[in-house]
Amino acid sequence: MALKKIKTDKAPNPIGPYSQAIVVDDKFVYTAGQVALDPVTNQIAEGDIKIQTRQVLKNIEQVLIAAGSSMRSVVKTTVFLKDFNDFGAMNEVYAEFLSVAAPARSTVEVVRLPRDVKVEIEAIAVIEK
Repeated sequence: MALKKIKTDKAPNPIGPYSQAIVVDDKFVYTAGQVALDPVTNQIAEGDIKIQTRQVLKNIEQVLIAAGSSMRSVVKTTVFLKDFNDFGAMNEVYAEFLSVAAPARSTVEVVRLPRDVKVEIEAIAVIEK
């Protein structure tokens, strides 16, 4: 099995001992969970769930591009919400990025997320050849 670490400056640097993503056998890419961190300013995108979700998905998109994939090749996501009452608003923005792929998805409410953000999302995608 061949593993390749993905690193792009177009997404936030990891804040711990992990990679932005790992490519497995040039077939699949597994992203780390992304939060609403702006990769340029290194600050959390302040605002409501829609603003934060949009930044999270932009970060995922950049990691996938760096891995040779794209949002249209996402097969599974996991969404972590601080407040499940934000589901509808998060889902609106999510659909802007992932309605074509319509990947399988799990969504869970959690007590707390890194840097007290409102949402974190991770993705699994196929590498495009």
